Amino acid sequence: MTCQLFAVCFDANQPARLARFWSGVLDREMIDDPHEGVALLPGDGTGFRIRFRPTSEPKAGQNRLHFDLTSTSPEDQRQTVAGALELGARHTDVGQRPEEGHVVLADPEGNEFCVIRPGNEFLAGCGFLGAVSCDGSQEVGYFWSKALDWPLVWDQDQETAIRSPLGGSKITWGGPPLMPRLGRDRLHFDLVTPADGDHRAEVDRLLSLGATLVDPAPDETGRVTMLDPDGNEFTVATPR
Repeated sequence: MTCQLFAVCFDANQPARLARFWSGVLDREMIDDPHEGVALLPGDGTGFRIRFRPTSEPKAGQNRLHFDLTSTSPEDQRQTVAGALELGARHTDVGQRPEEGHVVLADPEGNEFCVIRPGNEFLAGCGFLGAVSCDGSQEVGYFWSKALDWPLVWDQDQETAIRSPLGGSKITWGGPPLMPRLGRDRLHFDLVTPADGDHRAEVDRLLSLGATLVDPAPDETGRVTMLDPDGNEFTVATPR
């Protein structure tokens, strides 16, 4: 079996505060874990955790990964935006055009996210957290499709998207031109090998697909840090 997407991880200056914000927005249970720090549990069996780990580094530039939240009606979109603002979000400008119909917000630490207008067929059936939207190449979309064994559900004009066979949120890549990298990514994927899997063999498989190792030695929690073909950091851990 291949590795699984265990969590999307935020580097946060105030992890507990940011976790409370996203717990309120997504209506997810927040837990403390000696290994994970602060995490939000997935809403159902198709999802992934959202982790928040401490960092002292300030945010530099626009993130290369953000959440797209869906709406069922214009009023639902307004309520999502109003609720997020009440919890500490703010409006932000990333170059969006009025005719696009989505609202771009930033969480209390400046991480961008979108509230998509109703009727978006691309995210139909994907749930409230409709997509993890990434700045990335077609090559990296192919890499993650093979890494997670998730089928490509979109591959057009160098834009790609994958989705778990179980359903849930899509992961999308917008294709070129790519944004400049202005510092360490504040959001990244945390993978875990299956309980009956071989961690070293899985790392080698990811290397054969085009990943690179940042440090071959696992950290104190047993994670190995790697880079995907676009240079985005991710980790691979053994199950606990």
